[in-house]
Amino acid sequence: MAARRLWRALLKGLVYSVGALAIAFLIAQLWFYSHIVYWTRYHPETTAFMESRRHPKVEHTWVPYNRISIHLKRAVVVAEDAKFLDHEGFDWEAIQDAFAKNRREGKVVAGASTISQQVAKNLFLSGERSWLRKGQEAIITWMLEQTMSKRRILELYLNVAEWGDGVFGAEAAARHHFGISAAALSAEQGAWLAAILPSPRRYVRGRSTPYIENRAATILARMQKEGAQIP
Repeated sequence: MAARRLWRALLKGLVYSVGALAIAFLIAQLWFYSHIVYWTRYHPETTAFMESRRHPKVEHTWVPYNRISIHLKRAVVVAEDAKFLDHEGFDWEAIQDAFAKNRREGKVVAGASTISQQVAKNLFLSGERSWLRKGQEAIITWMLEQTMSKRRILELYLNVAEWGDGVFGAEAAARHHFGISAAALSAEQGAWLAAILPSPRRYVRGRSTPYIENRAATILARMQKEGAQIP
């Protein structure tokens, strides 16, 4: 009898624990979703990613979509997510290719995050890599795609992406690196900014590298040859 009572108590405790975790999970998802709904119309003043950098002086000025150079929009889509308008948050072909490449190399050397996934991470999550974080990122990405237009998702991305040490968003990036507004960026300048996105803090104002110049030239060539469908 004592053993049976013990098992019942353990089972009851397990059920309560699972129930409490499920409720906490649902509350967290509702918190994320409420912010996403709010940000369909209003702009975030800061993001989890900005806060995680803990930079003493953040350069960030929000600008609306129509005040960002079309060249930068096209360059970013070409460089970061060529199928942006065609997928629903996840580029499964790119994910398979990245998985195969990482498996061959025996380590993570390639990623396949779409613009929507990057927005999910920048708005809400830290930069740590874990399966739990990736799972939450996937859920938030799905919420973004179901709630926001592609235009709004791209607008958010262009305004919160990191473009230097403490430099966030297209307007701050354009002024920091070129001394002009985001609206005035040329195709070459847009391609260069898109080229540094994977590792923006390596490139300080007025300094470049042969690798970045070659990558920017490749992006520019793709923009001219293929064009880039943007919302």
